[in-house]
Amino acid sequence: MYCGNCFRDNALVAALRKLGHHTLMLPLYLPITLEEEDQSAGTPTFFSGINVYLEQKSAFFRHAPNWLHHLLASPSLLKLAAGKAAKTRAADVGEITLSMIRGEEGHQARELEELIAWLKTQAKPDVICLSNALLIGFARRLKAEFQAPVVCMLQGEDTFLDALPESQRIVTWQALAERAAEADLFVAPTHYFGNRMRERLVLPADRVRIVHNGINLDGFEVESRMTDQPSTLDPWPSTPVLGYFARMCREKGLDTLIDAFIVLRQRDRVKNLKFRIGGGCGPSDKSFVDSLRERLKAKGGLGDVEFHPNLDRAGKQAFLRSLSVFSVPALYGEAFGLYLIEALASGVPVVQPRHAAFPELIEATGGGVLCEPGNVNSLADTVEQLLLSPEKARQLGEAGRRAVQEKFSAEAMAREMLRAFAAVK
Repeated sequence: MYCGNCFRDNALVAALRKLGHHTLMLPLYLPITLEEEDQSAGTPTFFSGINVYLEQKSAFFRHAPNWLHHLLASPSLLKLAAGKAAKTRAADVGEITLSMIRGEEGHQARELEELIAWLKTQAKPDVICLSNALLIGFARRLKAEFQAPVVCMLQGEDTFLDALPESQRIVTWQALAERAAEADLFVAPTHYFGNRMRERLVLPADRVRIVHNGINLDGFEVESRMTDQPSTLDPWPSTPVLGYFARMCREKGLDTLIDAFIVLRQRDRVKNLKFRIGGGCGPSDKSFVDSLRERLKAKGGLGDVEFHPNLDRAGKQAFLRSLSVFSVPALYGEAFGLYLIEALASGVPVVQPRHAAFPELIEATGGGVLCEPGNVNSLADTVEQLLLSPEKARQLGEAGRRAVQEKFSAEAMAREMLRAFAAVK
C-alpha cells in the first residue's frame, strides 16, 4: 500500500542528505512502497511484521531460536507478506498497538534490543527521530543507550487510536500519554493537529513544534497556468474535469464527491463535466469502489468517470495536470493531506471541507476554497462556482503553486526540521 507518512519521511531524508547531513532511515514491519528512490535502501527492516505478530500471539515464540526468528525476518518473506497485506484495521491490532507503545515492557522487547544492537554498529546519532507517536515506546531505551534527544513526529495517530474498541482505546491513550513524557520534542504538520495532540497527550506548549510537510517538487510543473503567461504545462483542460487523488475509501470522502458529481450532472450548468479518480486501491477497497461504479451506472454517469488506481509518480503528476478542480472531502480530522500540496504544486485549485487541517492549509497557500463538511450540496455548489469561473480557478491554482514552491517543498521541510533538532541538542 502507498503511505503518505512514508512518502514524507523518504522526502525528508533525501532533502537532509542533499543539505549535507548524514541521515539514516530505518524501515519497520514491512518493506515500504515508494514513488521515489528509497532512502532506506541497504538497511535492514526492523520489527519484522511477521515476528511482531507472532510475539504478540505466542509466549513460546518470544523465546524462539534465533535461526527461526531471522528466517521469518528475511526480505523475501517480508516482501511476500507485504504483497498479501491489505488495510490494517485498528480493531484487529489493538493489543499489538498497546504492546508496541509499552516498548521494552511489551511483547516485542526482543525486536527493540535487536534494533539497538544494530544501531551501535553505526555512527552515534546526534538526534533520533521517530516517524510517529505509535513508536514512542522506543524513546526510553534509545535515550538511555545513546544519550541523544528523541524527537517524535505526529501524523494522524488520533484517527487510528480512536477506532480501537473502547476498552483498548482508553488504556492505549493513557499509555501513550505516559510515554510521551519521555520524548524531548514533538513535531506536528499543522497547528490544528499540534494543538489537538498536545491536549490529548497533556503536553506543555513548548514541547510541540509545527513543521509543515513538504514534497519533492521534481516533476511537478513550475510554470504558471495563467493564460497571459507562457507555460510548459499541459493546457488548461478545454473540457472541465473534477479530480480526486487519495486512497479510494469512504474515510477520504470519495462517495461524497461522487454524489456531488451526480448533483452537478443533474443540474447541467457545467457542460460536459468529467470526473477523474486516482489513488491507492488495495484489496480491501475493491468492494467499495465497485459499489461506487454501480451507483454511477445507475445514475447514468459512469461513462464520464475514469478510475486510475495505483499510479506511479509520473502518472500521478500527469493525472493532476489534467484537472480543472481538485477535491478530497475527507470525513475525519485529517492532520495534513499531502494530496492537497501535490494538486497545488500542479497549479490546480482545491475545494475542501471547513474542518481539520484544511482551513489552515487553504489560508497558508491561498490555493482553494472551503465548503461545509459532509454536505453534498455545499460541496457541489463550491465546485460548480469554480468550474463556472475558470479565471478565478486559475488565480487560485497559481497562488497555491507559488506557495507550495516557497513553503511546502521537501527542502523547506528539512530546514525547519533541522531547526527543531537544534532546539533539543
